[in-house]
Amino acid sequence: MVTIAERLDLAYARVEKAAQQRKFAHSDDHPVTILAVSKTKPVELIEQAYQHGQRQFGESYVQEAVDKILHLKERKDIEWHFIGPIQSNKSRLVAEHFGWVQSVDRLKIARRLNEQRPNNLMPLNVLIQVNISADENKSGCRLEELDELADFIHNSRQLNLRGLMTITEQTDDKNKQLQYFQQMKACFDRLKDQYPQLDTLSMGMSGDLEPAVIAGATMVRIGTDIFGSRK
Repeated sequence: MVTIAERLDLAYARVEKAAQQRKFAHSDDHPVTILAVSKTKPVELIEQAYQHGQRQFGESYVQEAVDKILHLKERKDIEWHFIGPIQSNKSRLVAEHFGWVQSVDRLKIARRLNEQRPNNLMPLNVLIQVNISADENKSGCRLEELDELADFIHNSRQLNLRGLMTITEQTDDKNKQLQYFQQMKACFDRLKDQYPQLDTLSMGMSGDLEPAVIAGATMVRIGTDIFGSRK
């Protein structure tokens, strides 16, 4: 049976191989972080990944995630990222318990997170989710909405704008995948000219991490290849 540690090593090897291709093509040698997507997985598996050195974990279901965060509260160096759709009635829990939110896609949610983030906590790190492939089945703001949303987050006292995230249209066409990710990288670079603190471009998952890394991702979100398929 393959262990979590072995799965993590394989995932990092995939990322490193793709990063070498990117470096060869673009002379771009920035590190790529793996976000271990642990939604629906028990805390025992998160513990196994933690013991192997993994510190960044992604969750999509608010109450399940809060239970895990409280259970593992002694692991103070875990970096918890919320990556799922945010319902208005759950935004307070996200604001109170997470260090990062990668799925902010509209002003209403950004405003609620800013208002609900406790003053005794550091500002909430925010990625704006962009629907770069204009897929009606995917969440994310439209490109024409991005500047207004970025400006609001940047000027919010309890939010810290860190970058962009995307989930692209599902396709096996590697060239199409690469094109979407390259469009996201161009969008990120343009926004970074205005907001130099931006440092995180989260794109690519188990099935398409190679083109995402080659295009310039700084973070990939891997669940299945680390924790196995969801039941």
